[in-house]
Amino acid sequence: MKADQGGFYRCSLALLTDLYELTMAYGYWKLGMTNQKAAFSLFFRRRPFQGSFAIAAGLETAIAFIKNFHFEESDLTYLESLKTYNGKPLFESGFLNYLKGFSFDCDIDAVVEGTPVFPYEPLLIVRGSILHAQLLESSLLNIINFQTLIATKASRICCAAEGDEVIEFGLRRAQGIDGALSGTRASYVGGCHSTSNVIGGKYFGIPVKGTHAHSWIMAFDQEKEAFKAYTEALPDNCIYLVDTYDTVQGVKHAIEVAKEKGSKMLGVRLDSGDLAHLSIEIRKLLDEAGFQDAKIMASNELDELIIRDLKKQGCKINLWGVGTNLITAKDQPALDGVYKLSAIQDEKGNWVPKIKISEQIVKTTNPGILQVRRYMNAQGQYLSDMLYEMESLAPSHPEIIDPIDPTRQRQVADKTKYKDLLIPIFRGGKCVYESPSLQEIRAHTLAELDRFAPAVRRFLYPEPYFVGLEKSVYNRKLELIESLRGHR
Repeated sequence: MKADQGGFYRCSLALLTDLYELTMAYGYWKLGMTNQKAAFSLFFRRRPFQGSFAIAAGLETAIAFIKNFHFEESDLTYLESLKTYNGKPLFESGFLNYLKGFSFDCDIDAVVEGTPVFPYEPLLIVRGSILHAQLLESSLLNIINFQTLIATKASRICCAAEGDEVIEFGLRRAQGIDGALSGTRASYVGGCHSTSNVIGGKYFGIPVKGTHAHSWIMAFDQEKEAFKAYTEALPDNCIYLVDTYDTVQGVKHAIEVAKEKGSKMLGVRLDSGDLAHLSIEIRKLLDEAGFQDAKIMASNELDELIIRDLKKQGCKINLWGVGTNLITAKDQPALDGVYKLSAIQDEKGNWVPKIKISEQIVKTTNPGILQVRRYMNAQGQYLSDMLYEMESLAPSHPEIIDPIDPTRQRQVADKTKYKDLLIPIFRGGKCVYESPSLQEIRAHTLAELDRFAPAVRRFLYPEPYFVGLEKSVYNRKLELIESLRGHR
């Protein structure tokens, strides 16, 4: 069956937004600014999980959302019911009529899913009517922030597993229904091989896998009897959960049943105890019994650091079921993605860069409509990223400056290979991008990560990957800061 990746976004979700997006849109309409063109940039500021990068995810979901963006009668009826503090209607009927005929008309460029990205790099740029672009802010942040966060966590976990199969087990601990669905999708983008989430498998075409719970064992008088019944019911799906009572004895029971029934034991699962020690003992038992191909699966509050340590301890686990810490990104439950105005078009059609300044340099935005250029060496390994003005030609051997630490600079040699990361997604409100399959996106993630130096991919205290502004963009940023501070 063909995957239906946009299935849950076919209904109108136009009210999936914060109220101030609508009040600002109303203000633009009331002031006659609906034709004012603006550009917004979506990016994040801080590296998630103390690592170096994030994995861009959620674009296909965002595309489905935008394609179906419209205001239904029930939406307009609800908006009509909203009142100001003195009891007057919050929105005029003329504005609600405008929303009734709303048709999205913006251009959108974005980084393709599965691409490693870094702080301050635009993941997505929206250009068009300021009213239209403003209405997308909250929903785009909701979609991109969460899926990027979970895809990043998944990539770290899969890296720690060193090629072993990783199953996403997070449904029961996810934050609600959409958290489970979006998390399942993002986990696969990040590198997971399969999921236990059946509806996620249906909608996204992800392989589904599972075993049985302790309740199956407890429903029978004896553990061995439970294993026999399971083998009879599902002879081709025999992964036995062995730690309900005594783990080593549970493995022996599983071996006895598999031999008696003549079935092919796929493996055993551990959900508690000293996973390293037990897996070593279990491997011996399985090998001695002739089940050298049987896998040992673990599923006990795992994350990338625990998996890495278990590997270092010589564990014999080769199948990992990862739930809570993956689907909730438990150690960092949010990505700090923001959506900022970066340029306004003047009466002559020229883009005028805009900047938000702050006492905190990390909160000062980069002005203009910026493209991300990724440079690589002759072997294809990535070297550095440069943010430059999208509407102009970048210098052939530019100077790049880190805006957070201007002492960090880099000169790019002439004829250095590169690729630009932001590509057209919508033009004039029409989608011009054909989304790849989720399997292709996952393969892209794995291939792209391999093109960064191992030190950049390190879990903790990674080597910083160089990202900076092209010199003219950096200088313009300084000029705008000085100009605005002089007019306070």
